[in-house]
Amino acid sequence: MKSKPTPKPWIEAIHAYVPGKATASDGRPLVKLSANENPLGTSPAALAALEAARGEAASYPDPDSKALRAKIAELHGLDADRIVCGTGSDELLNLAAQGYAGQDDEVLFSRHSFSVYDIAARRCGANPVEAPDRDFTADVDALLAAVSERTRVVFLANPNNPTGTWIPANEVERLHAGLPQDVVLVVDEAYAEYLPEAEQRAGFALAAAHENVLVTRTFSKIYGLAAERIGWATGAPGLIATLNRIRGPFNVTASGQKAGLAALDDQDFVRRSRDHNAAERARLADAVAALGNHGLSAVPSEANFLLVQFEGDLSAETARDAIAEVGYAVRHIPEPGLSHALRITIGKSEDMTRVIATLRQLCGEAP
Repeated sequence: MKSKPTPKPWIEAIHAYVPGKATASDGRPLVKLSANENPLGTSPAALAALEAARGEAASYPDPDSKALRAKIAELHGLDADRIVCGTGSDELLNLAAQGYAGQDDEVLFSRHSFSVYDIAARRCGANPVEAPDRDFTADVDALLAAVSERTRVVFLANPNNPTGTWIPANEVERLHAGLPQDVVLVVDEAYAEYLPEAEQRAGFALAAAHENVLVTRTFSKIYGLAAERIGWATGAPGLIATLNRIRGPFNVTASGQKAGLAALDDQDFVRRSRDHNAAERARLADAVAALGNHGLSAVPSEANFLLVQFEGDLSAETARDAIAEVGYAVRHIPEPGLSHALRITIGKSEDMTRVIATLRQLCGEAP
């Protein structure tokens, strides 16, 4: 006879998500270059909207986020009825797995993808399946080769976290074309706004044209609203209806909805954030390349971070600890194939200067 409640075995198999650190080993607070947050903060207009929303704290928010969905649709040329909002895009990723996969089904994704995909699969009793990557990039052929009769959902992070790599629209289309029509392709575009503007709409076109494509976006990255937990997805009416059936009834706060509206209206802030990121990311990448003779290299990134590899005498752990000593937290991801690397969020210009100087000093170069 059992003496206490026992979780389902697939729940016990979950390794809980581990967020980026914000403190040193001795408890000192660090500047977070570990969570891919916007170093420029938040649009002043969005901050003002958050302040104005304080008086509504006693009331439930609009359960359907109607105004926010309409604004998203207006900005991106989408149908508001084909949009659902969520508690960050994380909620929507989990709902996609929950809605279409179950016990003994398979959820497929590329090696070195966002760790939430594995959790989303296991939460609903499905088996997570990793396809081999190619140079830290999603390999369409490997993904298609891994599809089985039990595959129900395929996750593609594009750009990818934690590697920063990206595959072009024609490769995403090729992946979709090779999938059975009853398999849901979820294109996770949390970092899409960091791409050149001409490359940002390919996922939307695919989702508009097919019944089995869901595209997710977030306000946590370039919009600088990570604390408010606002995400959204677009797809065919059937997909959106499924997510609406199982999402939380008041899943986006009133303050989040109003801040999201204001943030969408401030596209100048988005452009400044993208330009800053591109310039500082290139500066960090150039500095790492200059240290190549010491075993350092960077994976080409289209996101707001750089994955730096340490394959010489300087180890990733030593670099992580030295960077913490000068006041910064970066992300060490000790999973197979990445234990030799650090994911470094692009910060303010002065942050990047200090990180670069620290790496140079560790390699015995003049700062």
